[in-house]
Amino acid sequence: MTTKNLFRLIVAASLLSIFNAVCFAQYGSTRPRRVTTNTATPPASDAATTTAPATDNIPAQPAATSPASASSATRASGGADTSRAYALLQQKQFAAAASEAKQIAASDPTNAEAWKIAGFAEVSLQKYSDAAVDLQRALDLQHAAKADDPNTVDALAQALVRTEAFDRALPLLVAVTTRAGARPDAGMLYLRGISEYRTNKAADAERSFNAAARANPKDAASLFYLGRIAYERNDFDKAIAMLNRATLAAPREPVAWSLLTSSYLQRAALSAANADAASTARADADYQSAVRAGETLFRRKPDTSGALVYGQALLSAKRYAPAATILERAASGNDAPAATFYLLGVAYSRAKNYPKAITTLQQAAQKTPDDANVYRELGYDYEISKQYARALAAYEKGAGLLPDDADFKASIERVRPFAK
Repeated sequence: MTTKNLFRLIVAASLLSIFNAVCFAQYGSTRPRRVTTNTATPPASDAATTTAPATDNIPAQPAATSPASASSATRASGGADTSRAYALLQQKQFAAAASEAKQIAASDPTNAEAWKIAGFAEVSLQKYSDAAVDLQRALDLQHAAKADDPNTVDALAQALVRTEAFDRALPLLVAVTTRAGARPDAGMLYLRGISEYRTNKAADAERSFNAAARANPKDAASLFYLGRIAYERNDFDKAIAMLNRATLAAPREPVAWSLLTSSYLQRAALSAANADAASTARADADYQSAVRAGETLFRRKPDTSGALVYGQALLSAKRYAPAATILERAASGNDAPAATFYLLGVAYSRAKNYPKAITTLQQAAQKTPDDANVYRELGYDYEISKQYARALAAYEKGAGLLPDDADFKASIERVRPFAK
């Protein structure tokens, strides 16, 4: 197998599976965004642990109606006074506010304001499932009284996204982002995009993320998803453009650096498929860009996943010794994916450290016994080390997995006379 074909295989096969396991899992949880409302209630800080970019920060406390309007509404309906509960909410005494509001709601189940305050407080306490239930009750009561409140809709939509109830959140978010006369809100457009993306509406999600990025050109999370959607349809030019913007907006967030590295490697592999000098030059430039992005990723995330992506970039750029050093870090972790050992074996092999290559590829064969490429590389290392019988066994194992592979057939015929 030629070096060019080998690296196309590395990038096209192992990188995609590793990226899906590493990067997608990191961005699988969503973090709601800031919602601007027409009230003066100060937002609480969002201390929720998340893997989304740091700019992806909706306050945990949704805005609420003013105390005066809250009190007048409950008195007009004959309900209990919620002023104290709301005052506690304003003072950020969220547990006390939730307790007070739930006591009112227990004795007065039709008190929409009590359910609403309880829901707001529960969002601040990160009790999103409880918040979604109570805010839905508030919204249903508001509908019945023909007294709909936009803040309740906004807060419910956020709580539903937090609990990954994207099917339920999406209609609310469509309504929120299409209100007549309302200014485009990047945070709610982002939540709409997330809900569309997670309900397999990629084209709709792309429109929403684009709208969010227009409303806030530094919205790193929306830019990341625009890059991710482009990556998934193999539009690596757009993926790279969006992810460069995302990393500029949020330079400390590793997930965008990971996908940017992968995008450069994928685009380089496509260019390397062509034999002309211009395509080769473009591929080399993208490999070097992948190394730079991977190095930044590894500085931000010096763990198994970060080392693995960076190591692949170094390997593809033919920087074999540094690649082996980084991939050794990846392989030493208990959570190292099986493909790590194949990549490390290739790095050792290309660095002409054949004993280490053989040992590592033997581990790879144990972990992925049905991967023919492991036996292809292992056979090569045995052959160049003049261990012909073992080379023949490795090539025959690979040929058993890929019986029509011409490369395996040629390798078997080449070493058979020397295998004694």
